Amino acid sequence: MCPGSDIESLGKDLNGDHQHQLLRSYNEETGDGDKLIHSCLQMINVGDELLSIGKISGPIMMASMLIQSRTIISMLFLSHLGQEELAGGSLAMGFGNITGVCHQRSILWDGSHLRPSLRRQTILGQDPDATKIAEVFLVSFIPELIAQALLHPIRIFLKSQGITTPITMAAVCAVLLHPLINYIFTAYFQLGVKGIALALACTTFNLNLGLMVYMVVSETPLKPWHGVKVLLIFQGWKPLLTLALPSLFSVCLEWWWYEIMLFLCGLLDSPKASVAAMGILIQTTGFLYNFPYSLSSGISTRVSQALGAGQPSCAHRAANIGLVLAFLFGVSAFVVTTVLRSWWGKLFTDEPQILDLISTVLPILGLCEVGNSPQTAACGVLTGTARPKDGVRINLCSFYIVGLPVAILTTFTFKLGFKGLWFGLLAAQISCVCMMIYTLVQTDWKHQAKRADKLTTAAADKDDLETSLLTSDH
Repeated sequence: MCPGSDIESLGKDLNGDHQHQLLRSYNEETGDGDKLIHSCLQMINVGDELLSIGKISGPIMMASMLIQSRTIISMLFLSHLGQEELAGGSLAMGFGNITGVCHQRSILWDGSHLRPSLRRQTILGQDPDATKIAEVFLVSFIPELIAQALLHPIRIFLKSQGITTPITMAAVCAVLLHPLINYIFTAYFQLGVKGIALALACTTFNLNLGLMVYMVVSETPLKPWHGVKVLLIFQGWKPLLTLALPSLFSVCLEWWWYEIMLFLCGLLDSPKASVAAMGILIQTTGFLYNFPYSLSSGISTRVSQALGAGQPSCAHRAANIGLVLAFLFGVSAFVVTTVLRSWWGKLFTDEPQILDLISTVLPILGLCEVGNSPQTAACGVLTGTARPKDGVRINLCSFYIVGLPVAILTTFTFKLGFKGLWFGLLAAQISCVCMMIYTLVQTDWKHQAKRADKLTTAAADKDDLETSLLTSDH
């Protein structure tokens, strides 16, 4: 029998690495060495950790799903315009969201690059009708990229202060208006794909406006414009870029792979149907990605907090719990996509060829999520331990050294066609999660806690010291 009040009070006193010491003294005082006590205490710790991760990840997931729903709504409007519009819009949204957003996050994006890039895809074998529509879409998509360039820093600035509810509320208001804006531009003004691109930009600007109004009116968030001096703008870039650039490339290496898949679809026997189906499946993957992405943010926060507080065992526990949650979600995603494989595509189109491709690949997409969810959560652990360069190396090896050759071989050499591309992604995700888990198994958590202490101490010192510590992976 587990004495509830004693165990609960002791559970509140347990703090990371002091757990075993306090448990031993408790057993000596009570004369009870029953393993049931240890199990009860472990359950309390696990429950507390689940609650802590949930408080961080939950609001982020809600906001991310709402923001992601904009593109799903846009795909629905594209599908009603026709198969060519759906294919061209899918190609444009994949190219714009992946390349455009990655480039503008690295402060290298220039809208003038979009049209020549699409023209190169026409030369390389893409369907000319779909490419022409994609070019029209992308020109009107430039305001959306500008709006996203404002949105991402604002979201991160608020999330770093633990402010998530206003982001969710602003996203709800913006998304509720999104179908109406799409209808006005496509049906009333008859702008076609151009109107859908402009509707995305309007919705993102509405979201930005809501967040800016909150930052000005509310007294809760910090005011980034207070005390700003010209010289301060040029300070602090070195440690920021030391962490930001590896994280940027880690994300871009994975998402650029989807752009390559879109390109390879144009070389298949039915390019329009393949590109359209790929566009719908990429949006599906993006929607499912919101859970492991949000979980990764929660894990990263919990791991960094625990290491900063000198509690390596707490950090280790948070990492393990997060990985288990991510794996369970991956399995759930596989079950759901397999069950709904004959129904999901009908939300977007009634074209038999596209529906057949989607229903065939959805179970493979679900299997990819079994690997993608844990590896995304593991990326959160690496971020929390200030080791983003490990994530870059792993993504480079898994997606481009393993996944891409497998995709090309299965698609063109073994004649598996559209399915072969997704078998390549599956191979990439499996190798990625294996390398991530190996990296975490080899992690010395006590060393990471000491390293975190050094990083915290060095925060007030010169950037060179901080950079040298960040580049020390182990």
